[in-house]
Amino acid sequence: MKIAILGYSGSGKSTLARELGELYGVPVLHLDRVMFLPNWQERPKDEQLAVVQHFMDENEGWVIDGNYSGLLQERRLEEADRVVLLLFPRLASLWRVVKRYRTYRGQSRPDMAEGCREKLDAAFVRWVLWGGRSAKKRAGFERKRKLYGDKCAVLKSQRQIDRWLEKERRTAHAGSL
Repeated sequence: MKIAILGYSGSGKSTLARELGELYGVPVLHLDRVMFLPNWQERPKDEQLAVVQHFMDENEGWVIDGNYSGLLQERRLEEADRVVLLLFPRLASLWRVVKRYRTYRGQSRPDMAEGCREKLDAAFVRWVLWGGRSAKKRAGFERKRKLYGDKCAVLKSQRQIDRWLEKERRTAHAGSL
């Protein structure tokens, strides 16, 4: 099973990726972790690409979460058996970001590089509410929905994630019989 997860900041991409990796017994790659070295220093682009390419080449199944169009996004989407778009409303995403901050304040999340301590500042709030939801970004998600329609799930709430995940559990269980 290969699954690509994209969506807005704070929509739960990394959490869903961990759950799906566990469900299908496949490795998970968090692109935020690939992008950054400790202390929020950006990893050189050639290293980022090498990490993603190696991961995809070496694993028969995988879950990859994150948008980052420059990190083999087209290949990820083409090879994926499932494409999941998490398109939560602005305030729901902001609420999730605040909850995440309260959980990991002063620490690094499991899906980030060590030393990338969880932060919540005005610039990130602006990104969650507006910057990451530009017309160009929304149009890109819509293009992906149309292009990968038969294997694409668009989920806009935790309830929709839970329902979709339950179907995936049934599918995985039926496949293991």
